[in-house]
Amino acid sequence: MATICVDVGTSVIKTVAFNDRGTEIALARQETEVLRPAPGFSEQDMYSVWEAAAFTVRSVVSQLSDPVRLISLTAQGDGCWLVDADGHPTGPAILWNDARSATIVDRWRGAGVLKEAFRCNGSQAFAGLPNALFTWLKQHDPDRLECSYKSLCCNGWIFYNLTGRMAIDESDASVPFFDVRERRYSFELLQLYGLEWAKRLLPDVLANHQRLGELRSTAATKLGLPAGLPVVMSPYDVASTAIGVGAVSDGQACSVLGTTLCTELVMDHVNLEGEPSGLTIPFGPPGLYLRAFPTLAGGEVIHWAVRQLGLSEPSDLSQLASKVAPGAGGLCLLPYFSPAGERVPFLNTGARGSLFGLSFEHGREHIARAVLEGLSLVIRDCLQASQEAPFPLRVCGLCGGGANSEVWCQLIADVTGTPTFRTVDQEVGAKGAFIAGLVAVGKEADFSSATKDYLQIRDMFEPHKESHARYDELFEQFLAIRESTLPIWKHMADGGARLSPAVA
Repeated sequence: MATICVDVGTSVIKTVAFNDRGTEIALARQETEVLRPAPGFSEQDMYSVWEAAAFTVRSVVSQLSDPVRLISLTAQGDGCWLVDADGHPTGPAILWNDARSATIVDRWRGAGVLKEAFRCNGSQAFAGLPNALFTWLKQHDPDRLECSYKSLCCNGWIFYNLTGRMAIDESDASVPFFDVRERRYSFELLQLYGLEWAKRLLPDVLANHQRLGELRSTAATKLGLPAGLPVVMSPYDVASTAIGVGAVSDGQACSVLGTTLCTELVMDHVNLEGEPSGLTIPFGPPGLYLRAFPTLAGGEVIHWAVRQLGLSEPSDLSQLASKVAPGAGGLCLLPYFSPAGERVPFLNTGARGSLFGLSFEHGREHIARAVLEGLSLVIRDCLQASQEAPFPLRVCGLCGGGANSEVWCQLIADVTGTPTFRTVDQEVGAKGAFIAGLVAVGKEADFSSATKDYLQIRDMFEPHKESHARYDELFEQFLAIRESTLPIWKHMADGGARLSPAVA
């Protein structure tokens, strides 16, 4: 039998069918549009996202000869997907990388609110979360809040369209209103943010053993599937990709090389006393947590560089970078390109990127190398922030579109000093949803046993000793350059917000 897994990314929706052995047997992709109607805004039309997801499912169903066992979902996280009591959107979805509420987050940080919240939640709040977005909407669009019934996540929106049930998975619910130890909403956190009134907007939370629904008849007809088919709301993409690469037990790590660079470490305990940084996500059964560091800029930096350098595709960037020795001829890139600044491993809504050390002696190949090195140094920064034990780790799994580059996979191993590996699966988020789906319907006992049954390592990349020694030096240089430019970030960000699309 076939299992259909839907991975609703920010820019591309992927639907994959797996057979009983966990092998990909059908695949469909559909691009989606991110709307930017004003500086700092990042939105999507909710109906368009649902229609695109439905299209990919229908496309996969048309390729199958085997009956379908279940549908399992994962999706982009955070943001604000508001619906009314009848399940209709009350406006566009506000995405995880939206920056409109940056000043609100800055005010909370200055008042110590974010640090106090971390002691309960274990996560660093940022502008693309419901707490900041609710506050912004209350000030600027109160009518939309008034007519909204629930604030879903992207995964919850697709789950609602399939099952008619409004709910949220524990991983999506974990930030910003969750007591991470008690695994429940915290009224104290709502009070801390001045959002007691927003309690009515929070959907029911589906714990690890409750993530199952049934395909309703209207959706069944649309998709060409039988009504009543099991539908699983798997953890959102940050967590599902960890499952899909096999990082499911204490001390295992991975890094997702996608729209966001998300570096993750599984832990059997939670530390709420350190400096606020990253996200702490309940992960599977009680007592297991995922420490995740999803950057606001990742793969988009590579696509930006491809355009600026006149290249055709990201693989061209890797080929250019491979022509240059470690250090990029003295160039250093700070890849903080998001208009919302950066959220991990530090929070700064004014963070901005820069290319330091340019001279007439540098060519496109040096810039290409600096781009991949800068992103890899961010991964090292996040890996070190995620650990209480000494760095480096024993091994780190890589996935996402960037993992198609052998050059980058080797570079990450050299920069971090940690062996990296790839699995045979191309769509790792969907594979994580596959595993979570099997656990949800009782076919597998837990994530750990399922990954042993269904995952296979494709290749390994061992760090080169000489290169790693060089990157030890360059990492310190990277941190020093960041520290020296930090004082002017906010001024530069304010200037960027005044950019006009036309030249006077």
